[in-house]
Amino acid sequence: MLLNSPMDDSEEIGKKGNLYVVATPIGNKDDITLRALNTLKEVDIIAAEDTRHTGRFLALHKIQKKRLVSYHDHNEKERSFDLINRLKHGESVALVSNAGTPSVSDPGYRLIKEAIASDIKVTPIPGVSAAITALSVAGMPTDSFVFTGFPARKKEKRLKQLRKLADEPITIIFYESPKRILALLKEIIDVMGDRYGVLSREMTKLYEEFIRGNLSEILGNIKERPVVKGECTLLVAGRKEDEDVSMEFVSSEIKNGLKITGTRLSELVKKIAKKYDLPKSKVYDEALKVKGEKI
Repeated sequence: MLLNSPMDDSEEIGKKGNLYVVATPIGNKDDITLRALNTLKEVDIIAAEDTRHTGRFLALHKIQKKRLVSYHDHNEKERSFDLINRLKHGESVALVSNAGTPSVSDPGYRLIKEAIASDIKVTPIPGVSAAITALSVAGMPTDSFVFTGFPARKKEKRLKQLRKLADEPITIIFYESPKRILALLKEIIDVMGDRYGVLSREMTKLYEEFIRGNLSEILGNIKERPVVKGECTLLVAGRKEDEDVSMEFVSSEIKNGLKITGTRLSELVKKIAKKYDLPKSKVYDEALKVKGEKI
């Protein structure tokens, strides 16, 4: 029966099916658990972010494609409805993304939420996650961290996100595409200062690389390359309590603050002085310099 074919209304709905959230490799095809392989062999339907990509992966592990269907950002609303209907009628579904754990900066959130609301059992089949993989070898504090996923595409919204993260005293983890990683590094330096970081790319693949150092050093390294390849996972050190704040950094924050319509200089100075534990007079002097320049 096709996934989108109508169900017979007279069909008795018995025991509900199970939704399995299956983590798959982020690069090396062997980074898959035995339990995940067994699950993919046994389920009725495999919902995949890219059916061609998953089809090749299944073939490598000699798993029949079965009823492989697409589930991605552009069809998740209608596809979720279809899959929930199947699950209610007792079929089992495995949800997979192109790499790593579904719903973690990948499609899946809507389907999982609706399954829970429909009292359908959701079972995690754990495995690889790029964030945890990068964190495990970064040599940075791991007892507490914040994962922010892919930053917003629009610059204004992205800068707002970065400002909110600037005061975090714990390791910060970003995902970013190779096309936008340079811009993100520049913006983080402007907003947070030149902190220590680790850029991870091509993890578990042939050209796996970890670039460590201050963000300015990482930026300089990749600026020299004709092209940056592979999805990037960037880890940035949290703000230290006794971290010195350069006036150049304060100046940048004042400029960003003054670009927001309706911002009063006195309120902005008060906020920045408190944020960085600086004398208000010092911040105010810097603000007057900035205001006299062309922003």
